Amino acid sequence: MLIGEVARRSGVSTRMLRHYDTLGLVRPTGRTVGGYREYSADDIRRIFHVESLRSLGMSLRQIGRALEDPAFVPSELVGDLIRRTEDRLKREQELLDRLRAVDASAPSGWEGALRIVELLRGLSSPGAARRQQTVLAPADEVPVPAEVLARAILAESDPNVAGALRWALARTDGGGVANVACGLRSEDADIRRRAILALIELPGDEVTAVLMEVLAGSDPVVRRHAALALGARGAEEAVPTLVEMVVEGRNDVEAAEVLGALADGGADGIAGALVDASAAHPADSAVRIRLTQALAEMPGTLAHGALQQLAGDGDRAVALVASALVKVVEEREGVGDEGSGGTHPGAGS
Repeated sequence: MLIGEVARRSGVSTRMLRHYDTLGLVRPTGRTVGGYREYSADDIRRIFHVESLRSLGMSLRQIGRALEDPAFVPSELVGDLIRRTEDRLKREQELLDRLRAVDASAPSGWEGALRIVELLRGLSSPGAARRQQTVLAPADEVPVPAEVLARAILAESDPNVAGALRWALARTDGGGVANVACGLRSEDADIRRRAILALIELPGDEVTAVLMEVLAGSDPVVRRHAALALGARGAEEAVPTLVEMVVEGRNDVEAAEVLGALADGGADGIAGALVDASAAHPADSAVRIRLTQALAEMPGTLAHGALQQLAGDGDRAVALVASALVKVVEEREGVGDEGSGGTHPGAGS
């Protein structure tokens, strides 16, 4: 079969077939009387082998080795090709993200587009100081698009740069909420925690709705952050998780303060929930002391009554803490009867 017909049937150009011949990859078995290349059936099969290997991203040199070296081990080369392809896809994804960021910023001209590109280059710098500077002092006062900030937050491991990114995101119009929220579904715990730390600093009903969803999630760190943020926003749905935090001793001081603010704002049943939790752990003095301390954060009348009861508790450590806190509440709130700051039942020696 002559070269022209081979090209038509194989889809490989005559120029490439000549190149294969020059490299020794596919040399036609014979020549016609007129000197034209003539390919046998085996030659054509070899052409298809070469094209198949090229489709995997192999170089012509690698293909030649694969076809000629009987000791060639394809697994090693395939592994290398996989790594190179992954790197290329990563670069292509970065380029796509960059183009989308430029498009989202709607620059009025090339000057604006180039400024956005410079910002993106700064955010992808290997130096943490450069990334932080890019966030805090954007070139020519060009704001960093919220979507770009959101993606950077999820990828940022340096705490100082992460803080700057969260600060910058909070100053935008909230367009990055959905992008940050995607991080909460990541299998990577670090990404989930970066996402929640960014979300709790953002205002708006959209963020509150996201926090409500993760409040019932399985990541305990994310749940705790969500509960503190929701409680600060006045959401009573956070109360069970906040009480649980006091019981477990995880951010218990912050949880107690938020519970006190909720109760002061009119939320019902919080003091009762703390008392019930204390009763549920009769043998754990440390847990009951934390719950007793949390009760002191309640509004005066609620705290005073519950603490007076605990001042007579059979657990001496709990009774002593409660007795001391009764005095603190009376001094702070001006509640209780004359002389109620004295010794309470169960608080003696």
